[in-house]
Amino acid sequence: MEDWKVYTQRKRIAYFTMEIGLSQDLPTYSGGLGILAGDTIKSAADLKVPLVAVTLCHRKGYFRQTIDESGWQQEHPRTWRPEEFMELLPVKTLVTVEGRDVKVQAWLYRVKSPTGGVIPVLFLDTDIPGNADEDRRL
Repeated sequence: MEDWKVYTQRKRIAYFTMEIGLSQDLPTYSGGLGILAGDTIKSAADLKVPLVAVTLCHRKGYFRQTIDESGWQQEHPRTWRPEEFMELLPVKTLVTVEGRDVKVQAWLYRVKSPTGGVIPVLFLDTDIPGNADEDRRL
């Protein structure tokens, strides 16, 4: 796996999105806008656009739905572990949220194109020991 620092060697366009559909295995989107964001990133990789995507690392909140025999929606929560799909970057930073310092770390996911283009996607994560419980769920 290439070193993450390679992505810091040139200027990149920053693409911010609240959700992103990169793979069915990653429950990081709930609908059309997430799919659109994922398709935008995949197209940028195809075209080798110098871009970095930034989103949030939500471990909970998304679900798979089925319809039972009575016609009612059944929700099946999907939890996932970023470490199974991504690389934890060694850099952490602090942001101030409502007067509190909150530690933020980032997970790196690489979107690779058959054309050879690669787009780094940074998943910002506050689920870090030392953060208040409410901040760990941001």
